[in-house]
Amino acid sequence: MITGILLPASVLQSDWFMVLSTFVAVNTVMYVTLAIAKLVPRMHPSSWFRSRNQRRETRSIHPDAPV
Repeated sequence: MITGILLPASVLQSDWFMVLSTFVAVNTVMYVTLAIAKLVPRMHPSSWFRSRNQRRETRSIHPDAPV
């Protein structure tokens, strides 16, 4: 039964392999964070407050239009 390629313990404990595995781990966490951030809806804090350049009442031809 073939189980795949196994590396010896000396390779797994070498400095270059530890640096490579750390880079892969950080890269994976970064991409997971970016993927989750794309799933979350955007929040627009500017829409929470009325700014000075917004009108208090609509000047539309449709008087029942939302402000």
